[in-house]
Amino acid sequence: MEKQNLLRRTLLKKQPPADRPFAILVVTLVAFGLVMLFSASYAVGSYRFGDPYTYIRPQALFAVVGLAAMWAASRVDYHIFHKLAWPLLGLSAVLLVVVLFMPEYNGCRRWIVTPFGTLQPSEIAKFSVILVFSHIISLNHARMQGFVCGVLPFVIVLAPIVGLMLLEPHLSGTLLILGIGGVLMFVGGTGLRWFGIAIGGVVAAVAAAVVLLPDLVPYAASRLESWLDPFADPLGAGHQTIQSLYAIGSGGATGLGLGNSRQKHLYVPEPQNDFIFSIICEELGFIGAAILILLFVALLLRGMVIAVKAPDKFGSLLAVGFVVQVVMQAALNMAVVTNTIPNTGISLPFFSSGGTSLMMLLGEMGILLSVSRQAGQERY
Repeated sequence: MEKQNLLRRTLLKKQPPADRPFAILVVTLVAFGLVMLFSASYAVGSYRFGDPYTYIRPQALFAVVGLAAMWAASRVDYHIFHKLAWPLLGLSAVLLVVVLFMPEYNGCRRWIVTPFGTLQPSEIAKFSVILVFSHIISLNHARMQGFVCGVLPFVIVLAPIVGLMLLEPHLSGTLLILGIGGVLMFVGGTGLRWFGIAIGGVVAAVAAAVVLLPDLVPYAASRLESWLDPFADPLGAGHQTIQSLYAIGSGGATGLGLGNSRQKHLYVPEPQNDFIFSIICEELGFIGAAILILLFVALLLRGMVIAVKAPDKFGSLLAVGFVVQVVMQAALNMAVVTNTIPNTGISLPFFSSGGTSLMMLLGEMGILLSVSRQAGQERY
């Protein structure tokens, strides 16, 4: 009872205001995402399940709960995550092991099936890696140039997480976590020479994967071949990419109009998920897609402003990590949908169907708003 009263007082006590422009951007993206998810998914829901609200109903619920969680997280002192970083990383590792024993879906094991729905451990892993990296760097930021403090701890953290994600296999998630980790190390002060050495390490890791993970090789090779020439197998590996490109091309400058996509009627597979951006392009055209991209850019820029004004290194790194995760994931998704890079299966933040992703994203945005509440206070 005493702990509940303490939590209630923490949430309700008067605090400095959070960054309003950033909060407005997040709410705008959530609202935009819900509208486009319903537009992209109602045809699939009707055809497959006889219910046009199959995907939007749970997503709207997750959005409401997630926004409430964002508000609550924004009122909790973010320094508590110093203590929670390592336990959450351990939980992530356990969940990444558990998911390997789950049933396959499209040749992958990425979701844990529970009585309450599905859980994607990689979303929790992204969050925990950002926390742990920020925690380590904030404690050792004056010694980041050396190998012992600037490289070794991060390799120890990433190696098991990346290895487990490759076993799913989840190539896009692996690339994203490596990218986020690299950005945090760079911002945190890791010596540039270590990044050069890391390139050689990546080459060695790829070679090791070829030898130790033979099942991964045909998986990756198939994705590469369909990327280079999707029309070589228009009814197989290249089908999703081809239909996505048709949708994007059909949109033109102004689009066919909200709700008027033709490709979402079982032409683009999973339009409510990884390829929702192609439906946005078809319905809202180049102008709508450009507005969406500008919203993500604005989120990045405002997040960086919060990072610069953060009262300490830990808060600054959390802000950088969270906004880089969102924008990097959005960029990867758009690159896949436009066939700029091979199809790796990655969702569009705030837009693609997925409760775990939306809840984790909004929780992260709440922590970032908590950092903004303490902007301008004395650094320590």
